[in-house]
Amino acid sequence: MSELIIPPTFASASWLRQRFATGGAVDAAPPVTEPDAPGAQLIRAAVLVPLVERESGLTVLLTQRTAHLRDHPGQVSFPGGRCEENDASVVATALREAQEEVGLDPAGVEVLGLLPEYRTGTGFSIMPVVALVRPPLNLKLDDFEVAEAFETPLDFFLDPVNHQRHSTETQNGRREYYAMPWEGYYIWGATAGMLVSLHRFLFNAD
Repeated sequence: MSELIIPPTFASASWLRQRFATGGAVDAAPPVTEPDAPGAQLIRAAVLVPLVERESGLTVLLTQRTAHLRDHPGQVSFPGGRCEENDASVVATALREAQEEVGLDPAGVEVLGLLPEYRTGTGFSIMPVVALVRPPLNLKLDDFEVAEAFETPLDFFLDPVNHQRHSTETQNGRREYYAMPWEGYYIWGATAGMLVSLHRFLFNAD
């Protein structure tokens, strides 16, 4: 059985640095791996999981994708996208995409580490890159890809009470997924799954 990790009253930047420095369940399987499309070759991608250091506590910066996009239109997501040949690493991909999508300056981003790979039924192999971000953010949204950017308290996502589990039948079989509704935003699928993965990493939860 994994060692029980006692969280602080609220997740702090220093506590997160310590958890990533000492390691955890990073080699464990993701909490949800969606069924692959038959015969599909997975597309390598990376997302940035930006944790903003606000005086009131850490928040998670999320985006709502525009409705006309081919992949995951209208969904709440992390800044990120496909790995390109000239990207030196998945970290480079995540930082580049975050700068392109929301104008996040890499100079203000402190990368903490990676979470387990997340595979989607739409054919993506996603590497989540967790990072601390220092305000001011001075965001500049890419209007073609991003309809809105907003922040949600990290503590909300780290509370297992908010980890709703759902399932549905698809042409590729039964799909199970997480959802975390918050103040009118429906955070679900890969984004919610990676947030549950973050929780499992931090607390060594089974």
